[in-house]
Amino acid sequence: MAVKIKLKRLGKIRSPHYRIVVADSRTRRDGRAIEEIGLYHPVQNPSRIEVDSERAQYWLSVGAQPTEPVLAILKVTGDWQKFKGLPAPAPMLVAEPKADKRALFEAAAKDTGGESKGEAITPKAKKSEKKSDEAAADAAAESTEA
Repeated sequence: MAVKIKLKRLGKIRSPHYRIVVADSRTRRDGRAIEEIGLYHPVQNPSRIEVDSERAQYWLSVGAQPTEPVLAILKVTGDWQKFKGLPAPAPMLVAEPKADKRALFEAAAKDTGGESKGEAITPKAKKSEKKSDEAAADAAAESTEA
């Protein structure tokens, strides 16, 4: 059985996400897979690439052939160089972790110096006099009809 390491497409029309899978070469692109060994999200900046290095090394050692896009991904992560015994590539770019929203809010609250104390910034809207006059006129009309 010829085994390939290929990309399985997921996601919406203009939002592709891929899983790096090991599958029989005769299966469809998004068909049944033997094993999932990684993720690839090209839309994120920088692209999110996660590969289970141990499993990738195993499948390469037993003869699984990577497709061209997967080969490029394996070269970026350094798994291909590790398999071939070549020097490791430069480290990948990794997205910075997002800051905690609660910590950002507390920092912003300290910057204001506690000026607002949780009160509303804009004053409450007062009922317009026209509406109250119309309501009184309606009530008077109803009392005369009865």
